[in-house]
Amino acid sequence: MTDSDVTICGAIPLRVPKIYHFSQIRVLHHAVLQVSVSPTLEVDSSKEMTVADAISLEHVSKKFRLYHERNQYLKTTLLRGGRARYEDFWAVQDVSFDIPTGSTFGIIGSNGSGKSTLLKCLAGILSPDKGRIKIDGRLSALLELGAGFHPELSGRENVFLNGAILGMSQKEVSDRFEEIVHFSGLSQFIDTPVKNYSSGMVVRLGFSIAANVEPEILLIDEVLAVGDAEFQQRCYEKIERFRQDGRTIVLVSHGLSQIEQICDTVAWLEKSHLKELGPALEVVQKYNGAAHRSIDRVGDDQSGDRWGTGEALITKVELLKTGSATTLFTTNEEMTIRVHYDAPTGVSDAVFGVRISHLHGVNVWGTNTKRRSFQIPHLRGKGAVELKIPSLTLLEGTYDLTVALSDTTEVNSYDHWEKRIRFDVLQQDTFDEGIVAMQGAWSKVL
Repeated sequence: MTDSDVTICGAIPLRVPKIYHFSQIRVLHHAVLQVSVSPTLEVDSSKEMTVADAISLEHVSKKFRLYHERNQYLKTTLLRGGRARYEDFWAVQDVSFDIPTGSTFGIIGSNGSGKSTLLKCLAGILSPDKGRIKIDGRLSALLELGAGFHPELSGRENVFLNGAILGMSQKEVSDRFEEIVHFSGLSQFIDTPVKNYSSGMVVRLGFSIAANVEPEILLIDEVLAVGDAEFQQRCYEKIERFRQDGRTIVLVSHGLSQIEQICDTVAWLEKSHLKELGPALEVVQKYNGAAHRSIDRVGDDQSGDRWGTGEALITKVELLKTGSATTLFTTNEEMTIRVHYDAPTGVSDAVFGVRISHLHGVNVWGTNTKRRSFQIPHLRGKGAVELKIPSLTLLEGTYDLTVALSDTTEVNSYDHWEKRIRFDVLQQDTFDEGIVAMQGAWSKVL
């Protein structure tokens, strides 16, 4: 079979190298096969689409059928007219947003909220039942684990096959083959059948191929969580380079800390609807708060979002300087954080934590009693804990202090107070810039 162009999605030319038969492509994962075209999906720009937008969604909805019974016998099928009873389930309902070119966009939400379905609609794997999706740019997607890989073929053969599916010619794949294999770190296993790969190895190879297509738009589902820490770091470094090159990235993840660090804007999906859209830090904080049972506020002077089980409460937070409460400090001055608590029923292995963030949303520093090896075996009644900072190495600016009280797993929050106190720092005798005052001295060596 000679090189030929096969059109998928009615717009994306897919070049099939002559070393494969098209029948081999037909046995791939359903995420590649069931690509269909809808007049609501446009893979090019239009007059209505802003030049600065790489992706635009307008009232997008997608439904599936939930069957309550199956026609297992011919008699049953005939009596029911060949139809089984079902109901429509809307996985995505009336979702609208724009993703500017060159931005990193995150999608968060609980399991079953519609995140992966929405990403498949963006990739053209699924067609929306309502609404319209506009995409401007070459798109590459890393969605489901093993999607686009033939388990019987070797890693080498799958690189060419997957590259062809993503629209690369055989020459393009050959030119980038060494780079793909080097990035994946699988040179020793590249001629081994993929069916013998671990899930982490499959993700390594899949991301390496998708990243080296040099797409203008990259869609990534939760699959990066399967890789080890070293490979995840390389992936995020690659994503950072994409950002610097002005490419558009859409990331679905439950790793909220990564979402905060990487993404500019975040969409929060809840039960198939768009619940919140805005700056990453703000949306993630609201999502975290909603994921826990809220604590009723007491008093009118309490600021910041608050959540937790209420088994133990943070009753008061103070910032002290030489024993007096204040919200104004100077660089390299001593600071004491005093947290008052009340645990009427008692809790075991409690963990107190603090985090300082800049007014612009950058997390500067955080720690807790567990990380500092300060154990609190049992907490009961009222009391207070203190964290003394001998030298506050922050440069001039406005900062927020977040405090938390949780169990030893740090997952179950008794009381979490986001941005509880805002304080200011003035700098004297230093003309450095940035956020942190690093200690250092210049000297001449030559």
